[in-house]
Amino acid sequence: MRLTGSRFARPFAAAAVATALAAMTAGCATTQTIPTAATLPIMAADRSDADWRHDLAIYDPQYRANPNNVDVALRYAQALRATGQRAQAVAVLERVSIANPHDKAVLGAYGRALAEVGNFDQALEVLGRAHSPDQPDWRILSAQGAVLDQMGRHAEAQRYYLTALKIVPEESSVLSNLGLSYALAKDLPGAETTLRRAAAHRPVNPRVRQNLALVVGLQGRLAEAETIVGADLPPEEAAANVAYLRQMLAHGGGAATPDRGAHAKTGAT
Repeated sequence: MRLTGSRFARPFAAAAVATALAAMTAGCATTQTIPTAATLPIMAADRSDADWRHDLAIYDPQYRANPNNVDVALRYAQALRATGQRAQAVAVLERVSIANPHDKAVLGAYGRALAEVGNFDQALEVLGRAHSPDQPDWRILSAQGAVLDQMGRHAEAQRYYLTALKIVPEESSVLSNLGLSYALAKDLPGAETTLRRAAAHRPVNPRVRQNLALVVGLQGRLAEAETIVGADLPPEEAAANVAYLRQMLAHGGGAATPDRGAHAKTGAT
């Protein structure tokens, strides 16, 4: 099901959300894919598929002419990933990383791309080389946390997010990932508290609002979740997003019912 616009569908890949919901509600301890963009370099949410394909047309011949050009390789790989060609993006970044083994931007992009295709151990190793203890990069710390979350190592992931927050206090993207990490660790109250901190920033990132709505809905407060996810949207788009929220919660095995669930309370990129 595609929603009106992309403000809900892009941050929440349906398969990823279903996996996370099933794990949270069933209480199993499997490796998770969490509904977050933090495992990847941030891509402009307002760019269309046509925009990315236009980039492919520009950078493909430039890359073929000079595959070791860092700027071209990074832009080409980003366009590949945005159009679903993830394995090819990994190959592009692997090649340019061999030619530029100490380039932090290349290592960061390569590590995130590896995580996207599920090579989590290698992703952690590469991301670990993308910054250093004396010069930590909060974006890389958050990405490392996101990889650990996808490996089911939530306590470790949360330590990375908290370290990132020491560098950029109250950074909404890190708080959002931390909140999802708490949710995957079945600490829904902590997830809600953290996501509300992230949502306190203005303007509110739609992804943060959507994550908060998911966590509130998982606690059974569906009406409140619907209000959150439909905030500031045109009626038709709000209705579509509410329908999608209901669909995702249904994948969680009936964890939420309208205004009747546990009101629990309580900490990735």
